[in-house]
Amino acid sequence: MKYTEKKPAVLLLEDGTLFHGKAAGAIGTSTGEICFNTGMTGYQEIFTDPSYFGQMLVATHVHIGNYGISNDEVESDRVNIAGLICRSFNVGYSRKSATESIEDYFIRQNVVAISDIDTRAVVRHIRSKGAMNCIVSSEISDLNELKNRLAAVPSMAGLELSSKVTTTKPYFVGNPSARFKVAVMDFGVKKNIIRNLVARDCYVQVFPANTSFKEIRQWEADGVMLSNGPGDPSVMPGVVSTIKEILNENTPLFGICLGQQLLAQACGIHTYKMFNGHRGINHPVKNIITGRCEITSQNHGFSVIEEEVRKSKNVEITHLNLNDNTIEGIRVKDRIAFSVQYHPESAPGPHDSTYLFDDFIGAIKSVAASEVKA
Repeated sequence: MKYTEKKPAVLLLEDGTLFHGKAAGAIGTSTGEICFNTGMTGYQEIFTDPSYFGQMLVATHVHIGNYGISNDEVESDRVNIAGLICRSFNVGYSRKSATESIEDYFIRQNVVAISDIDTRAVVRHIRSKGAMNCIVSSEISDLNELKNRLAAVPSMAGLELSSKVTTTKPYFVGNPSARFKVAVMDFGVKKNIIRNLVARDCYVQVFPANTSFKEIRQWEADGVMLSNGPGDPSVMPGVVSTIKEILNENTPLFGICLGQQLLAQACGIHTYKMFNGHRGINHPVKNIITGRCEITSQNHGFSVIEEEVRKSKNVEITHLNLNDNTIEGIRVKDRIAFSVQYHPESAPGPHDSTYLFDDFIGAIKSVAASEVKA
């Protein structure tokens, strides 16, 4: 049902902090871990990013929905955020290429949102208190009922979510006659990662997250991509075992975001849940190999433990976040395997980080050349 008048809605945080606003999108109740994204554009790509599964998104930019919704600007086949918290939920839009309003889009996908919120106050609060669960409702006003529902929401720490967003069966993308074959382990892969591979003459097969190494090996891929995705990497031992087998074969390996965390786990390096995480399209990262800096797009709430990387004899740091010095890239010294914590396919620079896909293809080419010589 579509409402023309804004109904009251509430946002309740896990620590008891309460905000009042107006209903937006679908009328209902939604829960998840609250997080914020500092991007000024790209809200549709954010909504459809599988890495946001199970999270309530605070948009720090004031106007959300002002350029409408376009079918060409999705990173998956559905909205993956659990709900939206924003200042202005703009039903009217001005872009000719848009096909519908954000309101129609949210109602059609049954996504709950709350607007007319002081998002600055919300962000300042969770920046000081840390990430926590929350509940948004435009149908329940009883505070005790909201608290009871919120108490039942599991913590993101220890939560495995990739199985909720991965493909259920393998599928192919690209030209079967392409020069290279790349296997993508889908933990919540964004469509533009696949597009970047296809644009570099790759025929891609996307595998479910729990696919065995035997099945991947049978396809005889030239390289393996470990995708982004949601949830805690420390509770994915089966996937980590598969990555260890890939490393033993020394097949060229490239990980993005959750892919980096899982690669680190496979190398004996642990991960931790960040106080707030990194989400936005304006994070500065330094490539310490080349000395160059990149403007990056980020979306993660977990990271690798810096001390363990620095003590590792077999893993080296390649990229650092210039805001907080967290590790943004690693490389395995005796294997053709590397990863980054940010999203080179999102192009916030816009081309600062696309070289990483070229490096991956270059690694595949070098292996092919060495095999020919042998």
